[in-house]
Amino acid sequence: MNSFPVSENVANMHASSTLKAAQAAAALRDQGVDVIDLTVGEPDFDTPEFIKEYAREGLAKGLTKYTSSAGMKTFQESIAEFYSNRFAADFAPSEVVASCGGKQALFNAACTILNPDNELLIPKPYWVTFPEIGTFCRAKNVFIETEDTDFVLTAKQVKESITDKTKLLIINSPNNPTGRVIPHTEMRKIVEICAERNVYVLTDECYLFFAYPPAEVFSSASLPKELRDYVCVAGSFSKTYAMTGWRIGYTIANEEWSRAMVKLQSHSATHPTSFVQYACAKAMQNADESLKAVGTMLTEYERRKNMLIPALNEINGFKCSVPEGAFYAFVDVREMLGDKFKTSADVAEFMLRVAHVVVTDGAGFGADGFLRISYATSMENLENAVDGLKSIFNKTSTQIV
Repeated sequence: MNSFPVSENVANMHASSTLKAAQAAAALRDQGVDVIDLTVGEPDFDTPEFIKEYAREGLAKGLTKYTSSAGMKTFQESIAEFYSNRFAADFAPSEVVASCGGKQALFNAACTILNPDNELLIPKPYWVTFPEIGTFCRAKNVFIETEDTDFVLTAKQVKESITDKTKLLIINSPNNPTGRVIPHTEMRKIVEICAERNVYVLTDECYLFFAYPPAEVFSSASLPKELRDYVCVAGSFSKTYAMTGWRIGYTIANEEWSRAMVKLQSHSATHPTSFVQYACAKAMQNADESLKAVGTMLTEYERRKNMLIPALNEINGFKCSVPEGAFYAFVDVREMLGDKFKTSADVAEFMLRVAHVVVTDGAGFGADGFLRISYATSMENLENAVDGLKSIFNKTSTQIV
């Protein structure tokens, strides 16, 4: 039998490194190994009960049919009203398009603007899916190195990276994997520079509300219209409200860009689940209770962060700065590389094999020499993981085998 002729668009893509690491953890569990999984960025909280109740209410109302490909009108209106009240953002409900999760929102936005050989600017380190989106669209991925600015993208770096072929810049703040947050003044400068050069900006705001004080919660949807016309905000309920399995997100973009995304989605997913849209619309209308639920999660993430980061820095060869948002520790292990460990993947494999702690290798994020550790898990798991890692690394180098 001949091998399956996979399309070039897909054949050139790489599988998700975060999901591969999670699969490695699952395989060990199937063998009876007690594994501590610090890979996938999935909240360990349950979806708030009141949102579940809204979904049940939607089912009881018979909301089980097709909706517009752009989403229910009430969904669009509730997003617009929420952003208006929370961020003083001014956009029409017709500029909101419901999507099947934040990931589809990103694909919709990129696929409707990128042509083959356009340049896609991607700051490093990046979320693993960003370059794969560019690859799928047959664009040229152009990476912006940000280590010199402590992994915080600057307007100067963007300006120096734009060429006549640049079409789109993808930004993720708060950032996965680094946890860094771009200050709102710098974000505005970045968009201003892009607008001057007719470059569009896709902002992944799935960790929008997970910024630790004094870092600011800022949405690019609040920029003035002349700048926002160049911006597409990709939002998601997955992380914010612990709804990863519900697959619901949205975009906020100018009407022309939004119409293009609706056209694309009408031929792919059609629309996200109807009663889920209803539940999310009701949650946005009940903003006080929704933000209270988010605040409870953020407080717990901050408590874990405050324990984890100092503890990681007590491990020989680990160096970790304090994240300003999201729920990841991005650990520099480059001083460990040498005879025993050639790459950060070797370090991660050693951690898995000896301590049964599973993390994600930084190479998948464009940062070999780093490890991403998710603290979207229990404090007990984090403490046990740290104890296990100290037991294997806080030895003399000759003992580490």
